[in-house]
Amino acid sequence: MSRTRVPALGAEGWFDEGHDGVSPALLGSRCTTCGTMFFPKAQYACRNPACEGTEFEEARLASSGTVWSYTDARYQPPAPYVSTTDPYEPFALAAVELDEGGLVVLGQTTAGTTIADLHVGKRVELAVETLFADDEHEYTIWKWKPVDE
Repeated sequence: MSRTRVPALGAEGWFDEGHDGVSPALLGSRCTTCGTMFFPKAQYACRNPACEGTEFEEARLASSGTVWSYTDARYQPPAPYVSTTDPYEPFALAAVELDEGGLVVLGQTTAGTTIADLHVGKRVELAVETLFADDEHEYTIWKWKPVDE
């Protein structure tokens, strides 16, 4: 059975899976008044307190960066989280400072990555993986993949 890949509910428009040689990327916004970048996208007003801008352009954010902080989810999150294993298996989370723009973005790490594979300053790159699936769809999300140093 063929399933359609779609972003996980709530993450629509937050990332591009990449295609035709283009790497996956987070999709943020840039204030057209002051140039400040945001993730997730700004919609109503610039989040820079020194700016009164209200217009934004979509921006593909850096797809690599360094681990700023990390932890693991030892306990299963509550609904609407959908566990992909039974019993639940902990997974690692990383806050990543992107190479461009100075943003720090939180996300899960790729399948099989544990906190033993991470350290502050570890290089990572953006990857898109299936979060969970049903009969019709594979629901995808961005994750951080450690890069060999």
